[in-house]
Amino acid sequence: MTTTRPVLYLFGSAAPPVFDVSGVIEDAHRRGFDVCLGLTPTAARWLASQKTELERLTGHPVRSEYKLPGEPDVWPKADVIAVAPATFNTVNAWALGITRDFVVGVVAEGIGKGIPMVTMPCVNAAYAQHRQFERSVAELREMGVRVLYGEDGFVPNQPGQGKPTEYPWHLVLGAAAELVAGR
Repeated sequence: MTTTRPVLYLFGSAAPPVFDVSGVIEDAHRRGFDVCLGLTPTAARWLASQKTELERLTGHPVRSEYKLPGEPDVWPKADVIAVAPATFNTVNAWALGITRDFVVGVVAEGIGKGIPMVTMPCVNAAYAQHRQFERSVAELREMGVRVLYGEDGFVPNQPGQGKPTEYPWHLVLGAAAELVAGR
């Protein structure tokens, strides 16, 4: 399972911008990436009706669960991982090493494997006030994850005032391309 294009693992959490993931995959293809899509369990449920089309678009199975021990991996090895949208739960679980979900398990292990990673949270201003969130963002940055949050990334909105179509996906893909180029 080799590819000549850099492999991007695109991991999405259950936040409204995840509904735009097919367009993001198309943009990633235009940027030269071979894309493998992973979703948190809730995001997988939200996109269940699109799964066949997303698999056709990526050319790979969409994953949201761990494989069984001894089963072969169905994806090529990642050159870069992008986690977006990254919810409050995903950011905190990742920073704390709570790997109950496939997506968080892969990125937690990816730190130790030295896989370049970028994430862009998608949280509202109320979640952003929780002290653990800022700690988690800082922890991920200290572990070498590029976190697009604040002025140069995602800026939280007030609860119920989200603008999912304005989520800056281009920043995530641009950072992923930079990380691959810098290897």
